[in-house]
Amino acid sequence: MADTNSIGKILIIIGLLFIFLTALLGLFWAPTVTGSWTAPEAYRILYWHVPIAWVSILSYIFLFIGAISWYSKRKEWGWKLVVVGSELALIFGLAAIISGTIWASAEWGVPWDWSDLRLNTFALLTTVSLFLVLARESQPDGIDTRDTLSAIGLFGFVLVPITLIATTWYQNRHPGIIIPQNTEESGLSFEILQLMMIGTVSFIILFVGLSIVSYSVISLESELQNEQLKFD
Repeated sequence: MADTNSIGKILIIIGLLFIFLTALLGLFWAPTVTGSWTAPEAYRILYWHVPIAWVSILSYIFLFIGAISWYSKRKEWGWKLVVVGSELALIFGLAAIISGTIWASAEWGVPWDWSDLRLNTFALLTTVSLFLVLARESQPDGIDTRDTLSAIGLFGFVLVPITLIATTWYQNRHPGIIIPQNTEESGLSFEILQLMMIGTVSFIILFVGLSIVSYSVISLESELQNEQLKFD
């Protein structure tokens, strides 16, 4: 357990270092975009915002796998994945919302557009993860609590495909799927894709590290509860 936790901490440090490198490259190396951008320099925050939003989806995959495993075979590791997934979904969901509103304030002139489908479904996803985290902390652990929270987690996962294809169904302000191409119309270049991938890999490393540490902590909590039950 200790070795696994150490690996997680190392991955967290590596991920943070590369995330910092992504920020530096985004500020001083990435090309300036052209075209119909209202605030072309503000786009540089997207090197964090887009990878964070992508990685947040991994949290809901954890949540989905864990909920299914808990419901089907009452697997303890399944419940732990539900907990890990909800906690990381909250962290990365809030980070995506905060970075997105900063960019939107510069590009759109307002931090949020309530008529945009993707924005609202992603906000609802983050609200679901917030509810799961708060409910777990406030409710006694037991079969009924786990069943209820797992069901809510499955509902949250249903929103994931809706969020992913929201701009295909109904595109308002939020940009659609970015296809890098070096044209005056799009203002995007291959260098932008390269840096976006560096950012994505960096946040994935951080995500894996946080997942390992969080899972280790939850396992220790479970062991302590089992030991306490022996003396009760």
